[in-house]
Amino acid sequence: MTVRLRPELGALPSRLQRLPIDARGYPVPWFVAWEDGRPEFRAMDPNKFRRAVRDRLCWVCGDQLGRYVTFVAGPMCGINRTSSEPPCHGDCAEWSARNCPFLSRPRMVRREDGLPNLDALRDNVAGIMLDRNPGVAMLWTTRAYRVFNDGRGNPLLRMGDPTRVEWFAEGRRATRDEVETSITSGLPFLLDVAEQQDRDDPRAQAVAELHRKYQAFEQWVPVLAT
Repeated sequence: MTVRLRPELGALPSRLQRLPIDARGYPVPWFVAWEDGRPEFRAMDPNKFRRAVRDRLCWVCGDQLGRYVTFVAGPMCGINRTSSEPPCHGDCAEWSARNCPFLSRPRMVRREDGLPNLDALRDNVAGIMLDRNPGVAMLWTTRAYRVFNDGRGNPLLRMGDPTRVEWFAEGRRATRDEVETSITSGLPFLLDVAEQQDRDDPRAQAVAELHRKYQAFEQWVPVLAT
């Protein structure tokens, strides 16, 4: 039986039309892990992560990327210019930001009940995980990125200078107030981490570096408050 796309979802870009549709009517992104023949949206396939980075493939549709790539992330990733997920095509990224339940619904909480090997999955997350829904989705378009080690043997991606930064919330363009609210709620976590780094090594100057990064990032916050 053919499963139809949920009627409230936007029309799929041509690349996403080749993705399988799950029993609820959601397209299954290329990166999703499968368990017992079913997609587990809360887990990525590590083999596809390696392929995406090695072969420059879109994280959402799996096709070859072009010169420009778009990262889908929260504002804390923009401040640090760091992502734990490979980039996408611009249209794949925007469709996801407008339609993915977790990205488009600020109050949605990521469920972990019934998730197999939960502790192992958390341990394998690169960097320091900020376990929250940021309330807005940031689309960071750039021509460059590189892979680096998070210090625990896991890969992270350093996002290059952006050519464009867009913001979405609730399936539409986000307002400045929404973006600033997300930044205000997430920044204390980064500050706590930086303060701990300075306590461990006074030469690190992590707090000063965080302030520098934040000031550089402010130019990408939407101008209008409407």
